[in-house]
Amino acid sequence: MDNWNDLKLVLAIARADTLGGGAAALGINHSTAFRRLNALEEKLGVRLFERLPGGVYRPTAEGERVAATAERVETEADALGREVGGRDQRLTGALRVTSSETLAYSLLTTELARFRQAHPGIVVELVVDNRILSLSRREADIALRVTRPREPDLFGRKLADIGWTIYGAAAQFNAGTVPEASPIIGWGPEVSGIAAADWITERFAPQNIVYRASSLINQFTAAKAGLGLALLPCYLGDTDRALRRIVPEPIEGLTRELWIITHADLRKTARVRAFFEIVGEGLVAKSSFLRGNGVA
Repeated sequence: MDNWNDLKLVLAIARADTLGGGAAALGINHSTAFRRLNALEEKLGVRLFERLPGGVYRPTAEGERVAATAERVETEADALGREVGGRDQRLTGALRVTSSETLAYSLLTTELARFRQAHPGIVVELVVDNRILSLSRREADIALRVTRPREPDLFGRKLADIGWTIYGAAAQFNAGTVPEASPIIGWGPEVSGIAAADWITERFAPQNIVYRASSLINQFTAAKAGLGLALLPCYLGDTDRALRRIVPEPIEGLTRELWIITHADLRKTARVRAFFEIVGEGLVAKSSFLRGNGVA
């Protein structure tokens, strides 16, 4: 097999468990992935995937071997890219940053504008995604996360604590304790492992949940429209006068940490250092607001 793109195709399909998912990961359409996989299997003379009901593609023994080889090649290529990139002292080029939708919506864009003014030669590519993208595989160069990095090859800095509390439409709800029969905006039933979603589930009966959404921005919008009360990060809920805090203080136990993270191999890259300095320090300056202690 002499084509790295063929290896990437097999690896992407194996990771996604579907042809469509693999195609999406590579930025190609379904028919192109289908044609390329069939051509590769014909060339090798073996089946790399079993086609199962529901569109599932399960690797055969040969497919697993090819995917494992592709992963090793990918790891080596990523390490080489980080090693070379880590020596880059230019303040020009692209910088791929990932953050949650709420942070991008409310605070981050202002800091990115400051960064742009200071370094117009750097093009920031912002990936708004609530998933934890892999910095080792260069899915992003820098991540803003609400979890402390645990991988030994990552370098990070805590910027602030993030407070959460209950908000409702100012025209409909009064501040104070939340009445037992209050209409609540919750998360979709498919959401698990998110502290805010678990907190809502533990404290409110299912019949109180009048609306569900997997997007915090949509929950924020729904609360403004008066659909019910929403549990929101203070840096989001405090930005709109149409909302008021129903529970005046940030809720104990829901505070999260905001971290700025990169791969250790990239921490001395000029673009990464500049981002840490300008955007990181800008968010540190707003730490009181992020904690829920007042206006930014």
